[in-house]
This record gives sequence, C-alpha cells and structure tokens, in this order.
Amino acid sequence: MKTKFGFLLIALSQFVSAQNNYIIKDGSKRFDAHITVQSCEGYDCGGKGIVKLIDKKINQLFQTFESDDLSLFLDKDQKPTVNVIQLYNEQSPLIFDDFNFDGSEDLAIRNGNQSGYGGPSYDIYVYHSTKKQFVSSDELTSLAYENLGMFQTDSKRKRLITYAKSGCCWHITTEYVVIPKKGLQKVYEFEEDATGGGEFVKVITRNLINNKWVSKTKKYKIDDYYKD
Repeated sequence: MKTKFGFLLIALSQFVSAQNNYIIKDGSKRFDAHITVQSCEGYDCGGKGIVKLIDKKINQLFQTFESDDLSLFLDKDQKPTVNVIQLYNEQSPLIFDDFNFDGSEDLAIRNGNQSGYGGPSYDIYVYHSTKKQFVSSDELTSLAYENLGMFQTDSKRKRLITYAKSGCCWHITTEYVVIPKKGLQKVYEFEEDATGGGEFVKVITRNLINNKWVSKTKKYKIDDYYKD
C-alpha cells in the first residue's frame, strides 16, 4: 500500500523527468544560458521554466531567473532559437540586447502569450552596473506586454520600436527614447487608419520636436497604398 509520501515522491519524480533542458551558447558574448522548461510536445514547449546564466570566462553561475510560462519553439535540430524577433512569427525565449542603451547587455525572457492578440510577452531585465546583476524593469516589461510581442531595438538611433493594431484596418508604430534616470519618452508615431469603410487609408505621422508634437496627415487610395 502506497502512502501519501510515496505518491508525493512519484509525482515529484514525474515532474522532474518531464522537464526539458537546453543550452544556448550563441545568444550572448558574456553568458551561456541553461534553460529548463516543464514540458515539450513536438516542437512546442511551455510551462514553468528556469533560466540560468553561466559566466563564460569563469564557467560559474551568474544569476537565475524564473518564468511562469517559458513558451518556446524548437528548430529542426530540436534547439530553441535566440535573439529572434519576428512580427507575427517566431520570437525567441531569450533576447539579449542593450535595451536602455547604456552599453551593457540586457535580457528579455519569454513569459507566456499575454501581449496583443495573444502574442508573446516578455519579462525585461536590465543590467545594473552597481549591483553587478540584472534587475527587473517594470517599464520595459509593460512595453513588451502592451503591444504586439517583443519591441524592436534600433541601436543606431537609440530607439525602442513597438507595433500595435486593432482588427485588420488600424495599425500604429511607436518609437521611444530612453532618458537616463527618468525612463521612456514617446517621440514618434506612424498611424495607418483604414477603418472608415471607404476607398482611402489615412496615414498620420507624429513627431515630438522641441517637446511639441508635430502632426501630418495624408490620404491614399487603399489599392495604391497596399498594392505590395
């Protein structure tokens, strides 16, 4: 007769054996990433996950993170991708990049599908040079939850770019700059509005110039504007 303790051991052993482990070596110059995810079925993995960053120079654990739903897809070699951000397509479980443009590599970790239209959502961690570790950024995390998946990083112009939509006929692209010790500031919007039900699409461009918004509106025939 099995005791409650025996059942607990069996359940625990089944949970551990069901976990899947992967190592990502080419995502970061500084770290290897060891990923543990609760379950995989075919090429689709998800559930509770753990990400461990290993310092490449000394081969020691640097920091550990948890995700409630480390959703990811495996490639043809049964490995997770890294640093891939494709709108309406593949978005990797880990994104290494300098999100706040301070010269240090930051990290985004996939946590379910809670962004717009059930798209990928991410918890964002920025490297804190004084604490010598990654710390959670609520502001950047919100940016990755409230739009269509992970935001894009334009390192040359030092801007973060998000995409959002409503139905088939309204889209907006928004750009932000990072102001040190203050946070994000929206500086640009590109809006495409074809919700009028007619033959035209209204395109509105807004730029923040000298702390004032400058807006321009143009109309195009839908067939001409979307011909590509």
